[in-house]
Amino acid sequence: MGVGGRKAMAIPQHLRDFWNAFASATGQADEERFYEAFHFGDSEELARELAALVLQGTKRATTGSVWSFEAEGKPAPRVGDLSIVTHWSGEPLCVIKTLAVEMVPLSEVTAEFAAIEGEGDGSLAFWQQAHRDYFIRECAQAGRPFSEHMLVACECFEVVYQPPAGV
Repeated sequence: MGVGGRKAMAIPQHLRDFWNAFASATGQADEERFYEAFHFGDSEELARELAALVLQGTKRATTGSVWSFEAEGKPAPRVGDLSIVTHWSGEPLCVIKTLAVEMVPLSEVTAEFAAIEGEGDGSLAFWQQAHRDYFIRECAQAGRPFSEHMLVACECFEVVYQPPAGV
């Protein structure tokens, strides 16, 4: 059983060496806290853009629809979770640690959170348009109706491991 009675997720085999390097470098790699390996966005271009913002320290938050976690059969992220951020291709980039998670209706996400998410010009207006577009696409793919009132998980994180350049 994982943290807080939640079943731990398995680290994908192709990322095991990366996880072991993280463990050696930081001593923080408690496998019971592994949440997922993922790329940001729903296209290679968006994944590349958002990953660059994470690695620069500009993007320190992300938002996911609560129903998508349920549809995938996984719980929403929790404080202390560790995740591997990857390129679109699945190649590992860094490890992030969840610092806070708040479930709110999409329409109630704050300007402060939008700024922490660090996309575009950092404004709430940019955040709302970009995320509305993203969630409309996500809902359409899943055959679900889009709603401004859908619950989203607003997750703040920090990068806790990034391999040295050239590794």
